[in-house]
Amino acid sequence: MGKATGFLEYQRVDAPHQAVEERLKHYREFTTNLPLSEMATQGARCMDCGIPFCHSFAGCPVVNLIPEWNDLVYHNLWWEAYKRLDLTNNFPEITGRICPAPCETACTLAINDSPVTIKQIELFIIEKAFQEGWVLPHLPQKETGKSVAIIGSGPAGLAAAQQLRRLGHRVTLFEKSPKIGGLLRYGIPDFKLEKWIIDRRLKQMKAEGIEFKTDVHIGEDLSARYLQKSFNVILIAVGAAQPRELDLPGCGLKGIYFAIDYLTKSNKYIDGLIDKDQMISVKDKTVLVLGGGDTGSDCVGVANRQGAKQVYQFEILPKPKVWDKSWNPQWPYWPSILQTSSSQEEGCTRDWGILIKKFDGERSKLKKATFSRLEWKMNDSTGKPVMKEINNSEFDLDVDIVLLAMGYVHLEHDQLQKDLGIEYDNQSNIGIDSNYRTSVQGVFAAGDAHTGASLVVKAVYQGRQAAKAIAEYLALI
Repeated sequence: MGKATGFLEYQRVDAPHQAVEERLKHYREFTTNLPLSEMATQGARCMDCGIPFCHSFAGCPVVNLIPEWNDLVYHNLWWEAYKRLDLTNNFPEITGRICPAPCETACTLAINDSPVTIKQIELFIIEKAFQEGWVLPHLPQKETGKSVAIIGSGPAGLAAAQQLRRLGHRVTLFEKSPKIGGLLRYGIPDFKLEKWIIDRRLKQMKAEGIEFKTDVHIGEDLSARYLQKSFNVILIAVGAAQPRELDLPGCGLKGIYFAIDYLTKSNKYIDGLIDKDQMISVKDKTVLVLGGGDTGSDCVGVANRQGAKQVYQFEILPKPKVWDKSWNPQWPYWPSILQTSSSQEEGCTRDWGILIKKFDGERSKLKKATFSRLEWKMNDSTGKPVMKEINNSEFDLDVDIVLLAMGYVHLEHDQLQKDLGIEYDNQSNIGIDSNYRTSVQGVFAAGDAHTGASLVVKAVYQGRQAAKAIAEYLALI
């Protein structure tokens, strides 16, 4: 695929970013597109590698036909490239922006060179398709008379809704928030994913005949019994939004917030859904983000745009290996190396191997946090790393705001699941079989509601696979 000698002739070229001092003034996307000719050149770097690990499960969770559309881009066959991309991914304009691109770490070039710019090419294909008017509604050839209720409008719910509707089933998607999108809309900052991008895709889905019901909390506004009587199938795709909590002295002080609450209120304010005094502002504050993942990074980006005085980000795990080479030391798997996000580049003091001990304050308001340093060693008997506090390593930090970004433990357990009598797995997520069926007849689950918090691209795949399983089920009833 691509040009046989392209990887030898051309270097990887990434799309440039707007300067930090400029992008901190707004919440818009700050990546600048490369010329069409450069994208064709980047497609030419895709080598005829024999076994394209990029679209194996180690690479692309939706199994995109990456070598095929790389080759088509190289030959400037953009419409054909779009049609291949559209076969496997419902929302490449979203994954092309926010996916961490495991496909690139699995690229065969990543054995000893810079991988192909797969994510960048994917995004360019779909944006050109929208620009050219190629993204049109896919209307079903016939109506089946069967109906599906989907609960949750994140990537899994949206992907399943589109696949099922295109097969001719009547699909109604319920969302408890004011607008469709779930975590995509309320959990991801606009500088990573502007919300008009979601709305643009929703226009296509509405034209296909999907019915969207917002501000409806199933289990409270509508009962599980009502859904079971009104629809042939229920698909639960509510995500995993139960944040990991801390149980430490001082946790009740004012100024300590869950990251998801901080990000959601910021997004709602930017969208005009709440007033400025309703969001959590860190302007002129010293902010501590606990957690080193994507959610923590998003908090750093928002805090810098709000005008925080100082931002710290602490991680309990040890500092990853510093790696300045262009190739992947753990090919084809995701490398355990130090990664720096665009938000962290904008201004942040990071530290690793830090254990939070307690919070202190005055008049119920947070003023200080106490920590100790950790040493991580491999346990000889289990082969797993274990942590040990370093003696006399305690230290304090004066902070005004703490944002808890330590991940999510499972989906929120609510009245819907209780009323349906759904069984959970040993991680307290919804248990399913190999066909995405729960313990309740006619009720399916997909995405983070089953897996726990994971990647958007994996949720899209699960939504598609659940739709396939539901269609097979509906054909038998």
